[in-house]
Amino acid sequence: MTMSLGIILILCLYVIIGVLDQISIQIGPYTPLFAATFTGWVMGDLQTGLMIGATLQLMTLGVATYGGATIPDFLSGAIMGTAYAIISGKGAEYGIGVAVPIGLLLTQLDILGRMCNTFFQHKADKFAEVGDYRGVERCNVLGIIPWTMSRILPVFIGLVFGEKVVSLINEMIPAWIMTGLKASGAILPAMGIAILMRYLPLKKYWPYFIIGFVLLAFGAEFFSVLGVALVGLALAAMYVMNQQHKVPVTSTNNVVDEYDDEEVEIDE
Repeated sequence: MTMSLGIILILCLYVIIGVLDQISIQIGPYTPLFAATFTGWVMGDLQTGLMIGATLQLMTLGVATYGGATIPDFLSGAIMGTAYAIISGKGAEYGIGVAVPIGLLLTQLDILGRMCNTFFQHKADKFAEVGDYRGVERCNVLGIIPWTMSRILPVFIGLVFGEKVVSLINEMIPAWIMTGLKASGAILPAMGIAILMRYLPLKKYWPYFIIGFVLLAFGAEFFSVLGVALVGLALAAMYVMNQQHKVPVTSTNNVVDEYDDEEVEIDE
């Protein structure tokens, strides 16, 4: 399977949208879930795109560019990983295994894009000193160019030579490495879930976690992920409503009781 120039241009346009979303309102297109799903849809294999995107999304939970830190470029990695998986026909595990090193490698281009952006920001400082607010706005807009180019160029080159790149990878990489990539791709979802659990308040709400686990582990024939999510929503609503009917206990002389950190439900 080869990629047409039209598909490549559509995916490059999506990269631009993803970058603009990442540095502005962040409603979703910049995430690997959206990127991989869109790539799979455009290339006619939505299921593979969903599998790759969902796995990479789990890896990015809680990851952000705090303080301007550079993080793996899973936007580009998701697009190229999904495209390579579909072109090669090796499945989602292969695409995940390829997307991760691509995302890590492209951190260097992210740094280069940020460095080039400083040129426009210094120009903006000079415009600000003379009170030229239009010049400041113009520099901020132009600063988007190096940022987007740091994503578009690798994606465009990777997709244009995609089939040749995949063939070259298949010829050069030993079979045991390919097996390792597939194994790591299968392990990554578990690692993502572990990262998510690390940030959740499981010590306080562990009963709800057990309920969800039991429903999926022992009732998979009757419950889907959506069904368990709705049960969780109902339990959360019940918890919130119960909390709203509780008031802290205080002594008669307006001195807070020694057990004021606990709450007692009062019948209405």
